[in-house]
Amino acid sequence: MREFARYWRSLRRFWGTSLAAELEYPLNAWIELLSVLGNLAGSVFVLQLLFGGGPQLGGWSWSGALVVLGLYTVLDGFTTCVLQPNLSRIVNHVQTGTLDYVLLKPIDSQFWLSARTVSPWGLPGILAGFGLIVWALLNRGPGAPSGLPAAGPVLLSLALLLAALVILYSLWFVLAALSIWFVKVWNATEVLRYTLVAGRYPVSAYPPALRLLFTFVLPVAFLTTVPAEALLGRGSAIWAFGSLLAAGLCLAGSRLLWRYAQRFYTSASS
Repeated sequence: MREFARYWRSLRRFWGTSLAAELEYPLNAWIELLSVLGNLAGSVFVLQLLFGGGPQLGGWSWSGALVVLGLYTVLDGFTTCVLQPNLSRIVNHVQTGTLDYVLLKPIDSQFWLSARTVSPWGLPGILAGFGLIVWALLNRGPGAPSGLPAAGPVLLSLALLLAALVILYSLWFVLAALSIWFVKVWNATEVLRYTLVAGRYPVSAYPPALRLLFTFVLPVAFLTTVPAEALLGRGSAIWAFGSLLAAGLCLAGSRLLWRYAQRFYTSASS
């Protein structure tokens, strides 16, 4: 508990100083909000085009597909808040040799690299995503349960959303850690971010080959589709367990890879 309290104090100081610096430019919040709303409107428009051929898309109703889109928007906001401002700097640390100072700090290096700063400009995306989810749940079509779901599905979906955040973080960190061997690996993280755009829509809407890819190679299904199914009351125990297991394996894999990668770090001056 004492160690946990020490890391919690460090995190509060990290994020407190970061927010104080970022909030000197409040106009950025409005610009980011307009950007998020524009992207969200574009995604809803594309989704509407996909529904043009019928009332369902891969077995999903319009409101259900909006829940998936809302979850993707939340994850994208989390990426802007935490992942991008932190993990994008690992490559620079490796190139300039400042990773030496990170490794010498009396704090876990993976924690420092993953949580040193935070950007508030992803918050509009997170709020917009949750707002879209609530709106979709309150406006489900005839025959669907009215109102918000019960506490059970909500708690399960929150647990699966947390698992999705862990999976997303682990994928980003693994690619960023590869900069120990491949300095220009940051392009791969951008490719990953645009590949995960597939999570905007239910995985069952894709052809069978892509469903396999987005489930067992890139776990896109566990990021948005599985939490959305739980929230809508149609979740499967097997898929929920698979999501939690995937999160644990991804986090453990990122941890083991980072410890292994440190053996090969020789500093930029070596």
